[in-house]
Amino acid sequence: MKCKALFLLIGIPFLSFTENVKSYQQTSAYLCDSPGGAKYHYTKNCRGLSNCKHKIIKVSVSEAKKRGKTLCGWE
Repeated sequence: MKCKALFLLIGIPFLSFTENVKSYQQTSAYLCDSPGGAKYHYTKNCRGLSNCKHKIIKVSVSEAKKRGKTLCGWE
């Protein structure tokens, strides 16, 4: 019974928060403008962009996908 009460106190607000995060649609993305860049990133200072030696550009998520990019694993 204590576990169920603990879940209600902690779990329900967490589930509500994660549902709000999932419903948020990211519209812009950042790319390393290099020939070998394969990922897009939601933030310009994403850890996945730290090795970019080229210009970092901002595009829409749909444009990034059109270019064949996939979401960075750090996001």
